[in-house]
Amino acid sequence: MELKIINQDFSICKVEDLSQVDYSDDFCFVSKTDEELSLVCNTNLVPQNAIERDNGWKAFRIEGVLDFSLIGILSRISTLLAENKIGLFAVSTYNTDYILTKEENFDKSIKILEQNGFEIKL
Repeated sequence: MELKIINQDFSICKVEDLSQVDYSDDFCFVSKTDEELSLVCNTNLVPQNAIERDNGWKAFRIEGVLDFSLIGILSRISTLLAENKIGLFAVSTYNTDYILTKEENFDKSIKILEQNGFEIKL
Protein backbone atom coordinates (compact mmCIF):
# COMPACT_ATOMS: atom_id res chain seq x y z
CA MET A 1 0.00 0.00 0.00
CA GLU A 2 1.35 3.41 -0.99
CA LEU A 3 1.31 6.49 1.21
CA LYS A 4 1.91 9.92 -0.35
CA ILE A 5 3.48 12.61 1.80
CA ILE A 6 1.78 15.99 1.44
CA ASN A 7 4.44 18.67 1.60
CA GLN A 8 2.77 21.46 3.55
CA ASP A 9 1.99 22.48 7.12
CA PHE A 10 -1.56 22.05 8.39
CA SER A 11 -3.65 23.54 11.17
CA ILE A 12 -6.79 22.10 12.70
CA CYS A 13 -9.30 24.80 13.59
CA LYS A 14 -12.75 25.55 14.87
CA VAL A 15 -14.32 28.42 12.91
CA GLU A 16 -17.32 30.69 13.45
CA ASP A 17 -18.54 30.20 9.87
CA LEU A 18 -17.17 29.37 6.42
CA SER A 19 -17.18 32.92 5.05
CA GLN A 20 -13.39 33.35 5.33
CA VAL A 21 -12.25 29.88 4.28
CA ASP A 22 -9.83 29.92 1.33
CA TYR A 23 -10.87 27.02 -0.86
CA SER A 24 -8.19 27.70 -3.49
CA ASP A 25 -5.59 25.49 -1.81
CA ASP A 26 -5.27 21.87 -2.92
CA PHE A 27 -6.20 20.64 0.57
CA CYS A 28 -9.07 21.96 2.66
CA PHE A 29 -11.29 19.77 4.84
CA VAL A 30 -14.51 21.06 6.42
CA SER A 31 -16.63 19.19 8.95
CA LYS A 32 -19.96 20.41 10.29
CA THR A 33 -21.99 18.94 13.11
CA ASP A 34 -24.71 20.22 15.40
CA GLU A 35 -21.95 21.23 17.84
CA GLU A 36 -19.13 22.67 15.75
CA LEU A 37 -17.66 23.72 12.44
CA SER A 38 -14.14 22.36 11.96
CA LEU A 39 -11.52 23.11 9.35
CA VAL A 40 -8.23 21.46 8.41
CA CYS A 41 -6.19 23.72 6.14
CA ASN A 42 -2.77 25.06 5.26
CA THR A 43 -1.37 26.88 8.29
CA ASN A 44 -0.82 29.98 6.15
CA LEU A 45 -4.52 30.04 5.23
CA VAL A 46 -6.19 29.80 8.64
CA PRO A 47 -9.09 32.25 8.51
CA GLN A 48 -9.31 35.28 10.79
CA ASN A 49 -12.55 33.97 12.29
CA ALA A 50 -10.92 30.84 13.73
CA ILE A 51 -12.14 30.43 17.30
CA GLU A 52 -9.47 27.84 18.16
CA ARG A 53 -6.53 26.46 16.22
CA ASP A 54 -3.84 23.86 16.64
CA ASN A 55 -0.81 24.32 14.39
CA GLY A 56 2.06 21.98 13.63
CA TRP A 57 0.49 19.10 11.70
CA LYS A 58 1.93 17.18 8.73
CA ALA A 59 -0.03 14.80 6.51
CA PHE A 60 0.05 11.87 4.15
CA ARG A 61 -2.69 10.13 2.21
CA ILE A 62 -3.37 6.57 1.26
CA GLU A 63 -2.80 6.55 -2.49
CA GLY A 64 -5.47 5.48 -4.94
CA VAL A 65 -9.20 5.15 -4.68
CA LEU A 66 -10.18 2.87 -1.82
CA ASP A 67 -13.19 0.67 -2.34
CA PHE A 68 -15.65 0.85 0.55
CA SER A 69 -15.38 -2.93 0.94
CA LEU A 70 -11.71 -2.63 2.00
CA ILE A 71 -11.50 -3.10 5.73
CA GLY A 72 -8.79 -2.32 8.23
CA ILE A 73 -6.42 0.03 6.42
CA LEU A 74 -6.99 3.02 8.68
CA SER A 75 -7.15 0.68 11.67
CA ARG A 76 -3.76 -0.82 10.81
CA ILE A 77 -2.15 2.61 10.45
CA SER A 78 -3.69 3.94 13.66
CA THR A 79 -2.69 0.79 15.59
CA LEU A 80 0.93 1.00 14.42
CA LEU A 81 1.11 4.66 15.42
CA ALA A 82 -0.67 4.12 18.74
CA GLU A 83 1.73 1.29 19.64
CA ASN A 84 4.49 3.88 19.24
CA LYS A 85 2.63 6.54 21.24
CA ILE A 86 1.91 8.72 18.21
CA GLY A 87 -1.48 10.40 18.03
CA LEU A 88 -3.19 11.09 14.74
CA PHE A 89 -6.01 13.07 13.20
CA ALA A 90 -7.73 11.28 10.32
CA VAL A 91 -9.86 12.77 7.55
CA SER A 92 -11.77 10.55 5.17
CA THR A 93 -12.99 11.57 1.74
CA TYR A 94 -15.02 9.61 -0.76
CA ASN A 95 -11.84 8.29 -2.42
CA THR A 96 -9.34 7.81 0.38
CA ASP A 97 -8.07 8.67 3.86
CA TYR A 98 -5.69 11.39 5.01
CA ILE A 99 -3.68 10.97 8.20
CA LEU A 100 -2.15 13.88 10.07
CA THR A 101 0.37 13.65 12.89
CA LYS A 102 2.09 16.37 14.84
CA GLU A 103 5.18 17.64 13.05
CA GLU A 104 7.56 16.39 15.75
CA ASN A 105 6.26 12.81 15.23
CA PHE A 106 5.91 12.84 11.45
CA ASP A 107 9.30 11.42 10.42
CA LYS A 108 9.02 8.70 13.07
CA SER A 109 5.50 7.88 11.81
CA ILE A 110 6.70 7.51 8.25
CA LYS A 111 9.61 5.32 9.32
CA ILE A 112 7.33 3.03 11.37
CA LEU A 113 4.88 2.65 8.52
CA GLU A 114 7.67 1.99 6.02
CA GLN A 115 9.12 -0.70 8.32
CA ASN A 116 5.68 -2.33 8.35
CA GLY A 117 5.25 -2.71 4.62
CA PHE A 118 3.90 0.65 3.47
CA GLU A 119 5.57 2.24 0.46
CA ILE A 120 6.25 5.97 0.90
CA LYS A 121 6.00 8.41 -2.01
CA LEU A 122 7.36 11.93 -1.72
